[in-house]
Amino acid sequence: MKLVVRVKVLPTPVQAAALEATLHACNEAATWAASVAFEKEARRPLELRKHTYAEIRFRWGLGAQAAQHAIKKTCDAYTTLKANLRNGRYGRPGTKRHTRASGKPVAFRSEAAQPYDDRMLSWQHEQQTVSIWSTAGRLKSVAFTGQAEQLEVLAAHRRGESDLVFQGGKWLLIATCEIPEAAPNTHPAGFLGVDLGVVNIAVTSDGERHCGRRINRKREQDRNLRSELQKKNTKSARRRAKRYAGKEARRAKDINHKISKGIVAEAERTGRGIALETLTGIRERARLRKPQRATLHSWPFAQLGSFIAYKARKAGVPVVYVDPAYASQECSKCHHIARGNRPAQAVFSCRVCGFVDHADHNASHNIAHRGWMAWVCGVQSTAPELTLIT
Repeated sequence: MKLVVRVKVLPTPVQAAALEATLHACNEAATWAASVAFEKEARRPLELRKHTYAEIRFRWGLGAQAAQHAIKKTCDAYTTLKANLRNGRYGRPGTKRHTRASGKPVAFRSEAAQPYDDRMLSWQHEQQTVSIWSTAGRLKSVAFTGQAEQLEVLAAHRRGESDLVFQGGKWLLIATCEIPEAAPNTHPAGFLGVDLGVVNIAVTSDGERHCGRRINRKREQDRNLRSELQKKNTKSARRRAKRYAGKEARRAKDINHKISKGIVAEAERTGRGIALETLTGIRERARLRKPQRATLHSWPFAQLGSFIAYKARKAGVPVVYVDPAYASQECSKCHHIARGNRPAQAVFSCRVCGFVDHADHNASHNIAHRGWMAWVCGVQSTAPELTLIT
């Protein structure tokens, strides 16, 4: 399976200036190539290369490999745009948004990522340095750093291209790694159900609750601060709001990593699979009061689901997705379904058999049961092909 490892690059001021000039040149060349592709309707690498390769090398002084990557990056951008237009990302054809997206050439930010292959970038893992191509020549002994786990994965499993990125004032290298998968557990002893929610981000059928009031209070404080900064609408307020938004996203990602790690470890230890609710339409299904809507819509449930799936795949734990309809209203003992079974948000009380439990815990048991039934019926385990270690 593929993992993406991100490490921090620590260039000297001279090296940083050379890398910045390199990114600017590569992205200017890619933007120009995009305009040519738009004008001549040449969206394939071989076709676009005939119109742009020589000019890119002469005008921007890019090496052969850098010029090839700039052209390929342009074609990939148009492929992504075409897919987004087809899938309705920019609305229906004829709308202003759709016309605006399809009616002009693709453009690249001056600091957008630039791919590097093994001819342009070499790693010295023992010294924790890289040798990297730039428009000012080859830069040697450029230091990089990262967590011990990241560096071990990078040294043992890196394959293919790496992307150079300048993000938030930091230089980063994002490398693709091929990780061997554990042998899949084809005979799970059962399934660990996971219920996703607002008050508790995730509750398992073992009774483990992840995140609660303390995290939600912090998230509410962040939203209130962001709202105040947006009302001020000054340059410094916008800059501060952007900084806090990045901090909130990093905190959410860290929490999702910890939750997913704990869930997968427990399933692996007990020889079970993991049953997750289908995330499609989760925001539309939840009927919440207005104060709770921001809490639901601000949490990256899809990210949590992908983290659980790829960690499970790495560990050989099967994952099954089930329809969560009425899981919160169904009794996990007698399977009677009624809206009256939920007298309060956190309370489940069956009207037929009298079973009482925490509502999220009861729902997770139902999801675990549905996961087992889906597995018996032959549903295969699924997990994403690519994810990110940070």
